[in-house]
Amino acid sequence: MAIFLVKRLAGALVVLFVVSVITFGLSLLIPGDPAIHIAGEHATREEIAAVRTGLGLDQPVAVRYLSWAGAAVTGDLGTSLYNSQPVTEILMERLPVTLSLAMAAMAVAVLISLPLGTLAALRPGGRLDRVISSGTALAVATPSFWLGLMLILALAITVPVFPATGFRPLTDGAGAFAAHLALPALTLGVAAAVEPTRQLRAALADVLDTDYVRTARAKGLLPLTVLRKHAVRNAAVPFVTVLGLETGQLLGGAVVVEAVFGLPGLGTLAESTVTRQDLPVLQGIVITSTVVVVAANLAVDLAYRWLTPGAQTGAAA
Repeated sequence: MAIFLVKRLAGALVVLFVVSVITFGLSLLIPGDPAIHIAGEHATREEIAAVRTGLGLDQPVAVRYLSWAGAAVTGDLGTSLYNSQPVTEILMERLPVTLSLAMAAMAVAVLISLPLGTLAALRPGGRLDRVISSGTALAVATPSFWLGLMLILALAITVPVFPATGFRPLTDGAGAFAAHLALPALTLGVAAAVEPTRQLRAALADVLDTDYVRTARAKGLLPLTVLRKHAVRNAAVPFVTVLGLETGQLLGGAVVVEAVFGLPGLGTLAESTVTRQDLPVLQGIVITSTVVVVAANLAVDLAYRWLTPGAQTGAAA
């Protein structure tokens, strides 16, 4: 297990390095001069040059990258070009909102995909399987912003069960926290449930058709017992893997969902950052999102090792 962790952590570091290089490189291609933005359109050339020197923009690209990356390793992602606030401080204000939304949406996805995938697998090709397959296809085709607006119309305006916009931290009470996340999480979670539902249905149908499951049934075990003791663990491997891969999709979908529901997370921050050409904040968002996705993938790898003990034996051999 120790060797496995070292290999995965080394791979994660390589991914972070590559993403940091690409992020820094792409930031150089964004049109506009940050020095002019800070100094103002009516600034003199001398004033603009002074700002460029202060930001280190007059240094070679390699020197600028190494300086930025070295500071980022220590948690210093620079300061915002818009309001001079430390980027790390800005991200720490917004990150809990997006993580709360992503985890709530993941919970919704699990609550939807587990029963639907299981029911569809019990009778492949049956009426219920076809209905569920049609439902997942419809969920894929439904734009998240439209679904969010429809949920607001139905459950926040027509029948005011949940608040339409805003976010309340957990410190304000679990009830307010859950109420403000309910509609955004449902909006994001419906689309995220599609692929896990399909993967669980396919994996569970294959497992239920194996000889050892038929033997368990022949011994008179109840269907629920067969599922719990013989089928679920083997079918859970692709299901858990897909859930981990959904992390990136959830972070990407958060941009739209946060805008619809007025959540002050990384999604709305990214939108405003691009408009303002606030490069340090944009770089910080990309790096932070990458760390979250890499951590989720590492957790999936660990879950896979736990669900498939044979993989550990094979790796050791």
